[in-house]
Amino acid sequence: MIGAVEVEGNERIEVDTIRSYMAIGPGDPFDASAINRSLKSLFATGLFADVTIRREADALIIRVVENPIINRVAFEGNQRIDDESLEAEVQLRPRVVYTRTRVQSDAQRIIEIYRRSGRFAANVEPKVIQLPQNRVDLVFEIDEGPLTGIRRISFIGNRKFSDGSLRDEIQTRESAWWRFFTSDDTYDPDRLTFDRELLRKFYLGEGYADFRVVSAVAELTSNREDFYITFTVEEGERYRFGSIDVDSRLRDLDGPALMPLVTVFEDDWYDADEVENTIQELTDTVGSLGYAFVDIRPRLKRDRAAHRVDVVFQIDEGPKVYVRRIDIVGNVRTLDKVIRREFRLVEGDAFNAAKIRRSRQAIRNLGFFQSIEVGTTQGEEPDQSILTVEVEEQSTGELSFGAGVSTIDGILGEISIQERNLLGRGQDLRLAFTLSSRRQEIDLSFTEPYFLDRNISAGFDAFRKTLDLQRESSFDQDSIGFNLRTSYRVTDNLRHSLNYALRRDEISDVNVNASRLIREQEGSATTSLVGQTFEYDARDNRIDPSEGFVLRFRQELAGVGGDVRYIRHTSRYGKYWPIREDWVASLLVRQGHILGLGQDVRINDRFFLGGNSLRGFRPAGVGPRDVTTNDSLGGNLFYSGTIELSIPLNLTDAFDIRGKLFSDAGSLATIDDDGSEIADVGSLRASVGVGLAYKSPLGPIRIDFTKAVLQESFDETEIFRFSFGTRF
Repeated sequence: MIGAVEVEGNERIEVDTIRSYMAIGPGDPFDASAINRSLKSLFATGLFADVTIRREADALIIRVVENPIINRVAFEGNQRIDDESLEAEVQLRPRVVYTRTRVQSDAQRIIEIYRRSGRFAANVEPKVIQLPQNRVDLVFEIDEGPLTGIRRISFIGNRKFSDGSLRDEIQTRESAWWRFFTSDDTYDPDRLTFDRELLRKFYLGEGYADFRVVSAVAELTSNREDFYITFTVEEGERYRFGSIDVDSRLRDLDGPALMPLVTVFEDDWYDADEVENTIQELTDTVGSLGYAFVDIRPRLKRDRAAHRVDVVFQIDEGPKVYVRRIDIVGNVRTLDKVIRREFRLVEGDAFNAAKIRRSRQAIRNLGFFQSIEVGTTQGEEPDQSILTVEVEEQSTGELSFGAGVSTIDGILGEISIQERNLLGRGQDLRLAFTLSSRRQEIDLSFTEPYFLDRNISAGFDAFRKTLDLQRESSFDQDSIGFNLRTSYRVTDNLRHSLNYALRRDEISDVNVNASRLIREQEGSATTSLVGQTFEYDARDNRIDPSEGFVLRFRQELAGVGGDVRYIRHTSRYGKYWPIREDWVASLLVRQGHILGLGQDVRINDRFFLGGNSLRGFRPAGVGPRDVTTNDSLGGNLFYSGTIELSIPLNLTDAFDIRGKLFSDAGSLATIDDDGSEIADVGSLRASVGVGLAYKSPLGPIRIDFTKAVLQESFDETEIFRFSFGTRF
């Protein structure tokens, strides 16, 4: 029988704590199996580096060697990944018990982090520094090694598409010296998994319904610097669409009535993307009728002998559902109402998937959030749905320094400070300074997107601007003023704006040899005007559109006080067509007219044409001109049009360079003077050209080569136009 259990060697851990892990105690017989279980239990705690159990007479002696306590965890040699990122990944912390198992686990975790960043040659060596009182400093010595590149990407089993074509479809790229702005040429197992899906999506979009990726193997070279990647694929046969049908199991919804929404047609090549587009169209339409949680699935029936796929879009029944509640989570700084007011639904409305989609896009367009997820859950009743909007905020304050160069302004610099979500209320405040060899400008603007808690935007702009127009018209212009504006949404795509502007313009530094019409207007004048704008925007993307159109019409009346009186209107129409994948054709038409009310129109209020508005001609190179001084005088009436085709060149995988084929046409005419020295003809001017556009990491670059094909003898033309700019 065991008379006593004694513990030796413990410094921090209480004797009773150690005894609690024992499977044997005083009064129990000396059982070898129970002693063995106790030994394993003590080791399993992770508190001890060594444990021994022996018998002395009727006593059981437990001798322990405690694991040390970690005093500090440090990282050495890490340059690509900072200490904070590594600390977030490892398990060991100060004041935690040191164990070799945990150290090796953390070392392996660090290696995995480096591998996922493309450094498979990384090595981690943990070092232990002994300290008094059974404490240690743990140091991970890291040799990061070079980036592990992709030496070659190969495909096995592809008969219909070449290796080069398939390389263009995946995200991983072979290493090359020019890929210094991308990490796509470093090995990433997650990216390789994504590549498998990209290949599958590509083949399914081309009609290969049986396609599959058999394997994707990455082999590391002997020097651990590069990978060979090999995709093995089975293409299968190419299929066409067979019969197409819609099977609606909703009580009041007829399937054949939804057939016009189907974007796939019999005898076309099978395209999985178009099947998904049809599902989305059907989902939006059914959602707009108040049906939620509908399950639309395509039933595919392959006829392998005829190589055809019959598709039935099955719409399962679902009850009408109403919005019970809208919950917003994740917004720490932004007020709930800023998000809620962008919703096209309110509590109590019928569930509408199309409106939810538009609401998500409206919240995303705010630019306040890094991610937006809208989820639905069942409410308290079967016909109720709870919407949960989960957002992740991002920085909305900007301090930017801009630089650029162009053939118009020369070298240009800009400094601006902006807060797009002031105090979390969605307000926009911006102060900007612009300086170039021909233009100096300071702007202060403020916008309240929901004035008086109504869907009305209101704001103001204050500005001071100086323009050097000596090259075109032999004078300088200085303007100072402010603008009050408001706008409201009429429909989802139509917006109406109103504004009032007060501006003082001064024409100065007029060259002694300048045109008579310019010398007569030297001095200052005050303009007080009201204006309105109607804009209908149905483009798929306002920054880089590929489909849709935009129409803008603006009217201004000057003479509400001030020295200047005129009425002016301008209009602009843009249309975009996707010709094929990534090929975009566009048409842009602009027109404007200004009429002086009891006085001649001042030169700074007239229209000028040329430069970016009519390529092939210098800025202000078209229109009425003093033929004796060669000064451009502007005009009261203009029109211009551009037709352009944008084509991806794919010169390299790393650079998104687009080619441009375009033709510009237009005219500028009519001036309030018929002097003999004035050349004022309204003939059509036109040009054709080619260009290159590249969205570089340092800013957009545009190069155009243009030839004027219709011109007047007094017009000023140009062949080359270049612009480059960035903000950092």
